[in-house]
Amino acid sequence: MRYCINCCIHLLPNDLHRQCFRCRGPNHNNQKCPVCKGENNIPLYTDSKQMKLLAVLEVRTDHRESWNGFFCLRKGKLCSLIFGLIIMTLVMASYILTGAKHGLLLIPSPFHYGAFTSNPSLMDNESLSDMKDHYQPSKMNISYVKDYPSIKLIIDTITSKIEFMTRQRPDLEELRKQEPHMFSVIPNKFLPNSKNPCWYEEYKGNTTTDPYATNSYALYSKRFRTIFDYLRKVFWNHLYHYKDKHYRLRCLPQFYIIGQPKCGTTDLYDRLRLHPDVRFSAIKEPHWWTRKRFGIIRLRDGFHDRYPVEDYLDLFDLAAHQIQGVLQSEAAKEHGKMNNIIIGEASASTMWDNNAWIFFYDNSSEGEPPFLIQDFIHAFQPNAKLIIMLRDPVERLYSDYLYFASANKSAEDFHEKVAESLQLFENCMLDYSLRACVYNNTLNNAMPVRLQVGLYVVYLLDWLTVFDKDQILVLRLEDHASNVKYTMHMVFQFLDLGPLSEKQEALITKSPASNTRRPEDRSLGPMLPTTKAILRDFYRPFNTKLAQVLFDDAFLWKRT
Repeated sequence: MRYCINCCIHLLPNDLHRQCFRCRGPNHNNQKCPVCKGENNIPLYTDSKQMKLLAVLEVRTDHRESWNGFFCLRKGKLCSLIFGLIIMTLVMASYILTGAKHGLLLIPSPFHYGAFTSNPSLMDNESLSDMKDHYQPSKMNISYVKDYPSIKLIIDTITSKIEFMTRQRPDLEELRKQEPHMFSVIPNKFLPNSKNPCWYEEYKGNTTTDPYATNSYALYSKRFRTIFDYLRKVFWNHLYHYKDKHYRLRCLPQFYIIGQPKCGTTDLYDRLRLHPDVRFSAIKEPHWWTRKRFGIIRLRDGFHDRYPVEDYLDLFDLAAHQIQGVLQSEAAKEHGKMNNIIIGEASASTMWDNNAWIFFYDNSSEGEPPFLIQDFIHAFQPNAKLIIMLRDPVERLYSDYLYFASANKSAEDFHEKVAESLQLFENCMLDYSLRACVYNNTLNNAMPVRLQVGLYVVYLLDWLTVFDKDQILVLRLEDHASNVKYTMHMVFQFLDLGPLSEKQEALITKSPASNTRRPEDRSLGPMLPTTKAILRDFYRPFNTKLAQVLFDDAFLWKRT
């Protein structure tokens, strides 16, 4: 039996509810309504019996039945409300418990973080012409300035704990034990007539075998499949036949652009690959040494199958085909012509990202990684050359934030994230060494902004434990932005590249900058002045040490 919500009258299956004047609203007129004309003796039906309206109205005095009707119809909404409250309570309880477990509970901060202007300059996502943004003024927010002394205490604590300790370099046998397969694939000697490290490897597949069928780069990324489709088509044309066996030329990069992110590495890559003697991997940033060989696509997504070294070597097949063409040319066979083509790789994570070590290598007592990326690169390529592009770490951090933050970006939000990250970094420094905190995966994932990426000297000193200083070229983005031709000549000389025609040089040095800042990010303006002051204080001791190591005060970044 159905009920009318307003008057609790029993309704018949054929729905006489339209005759209920109480359900017609406050503007209903009994005199004008053809149904309601008369002396209120409208016949309604309850339980199949005809009743006058007055009789029906008497039924309404039965409060019990009225409330029964009410709850009957409201029960669904009431249950939904109760269920929603329960879910919300459970979610909040889960959040609180999870935060407590990781020591990340949202406790009211003693700071009202503050505001200072920045000068966002060129970065991976900015054009060289954007350097003029440095000088745009910003409005001072007094409430942020008041908190500067409190945050300065945190920075002073961090500074007091800084010690640049020399790390213990692992020996070759320890490295072999950690990565036996890698050592079984890469030889310890390369072809003598090639400037680039290459070697011939026997190919045991047949003509029906897909050489890239199991390549993880092709399997996990749709945008790389076109590249591998082309490699499949030309693969068989480049096999070398010798004594009834098939061989393929394998190559590693001769040089690496190892960092840092948001420091103009993309622009350097785009210009350098225009040189006729330079080739790069099929993918600009394979991130194999730092992430893919551990099975990391995105660390927050957990681990996938580890990418074997063969998958990484496949990325250099296009370049290897060209090198092979030079080696098998008549000039090379008759006159011993040297291959001068060199291959580069430009993963901006190579210099600093060792976050995966804690999941794969035995932990040390001090919480420092026993093995770093450079240990393995040096084991295979002791003569490799490394290029590093740096910029003012204060500006780099703001650029990094603008590029990676997904929502609610603002100078104020950046300031709060900086303050929170400084507190987390201070907590780590109270218990662990500088190196342990810089390579601490838990800390790095917890910090809202990547403060640690701007600690350039910590990473550089660790690279200098395995590579000689003359194997590393360190550039400043500010110099590159003001004089592209000069920095590119430095790179050409460092890599021992051949001379260029005027037309070739103009193409490389005068092409527009790559990877400019997005318009929506540019509209946010510079960082707040207080934020800049805080970050200047934080990075100052690291910049001072960097300038000492490189014998160049330009790396103090005093004028930016």
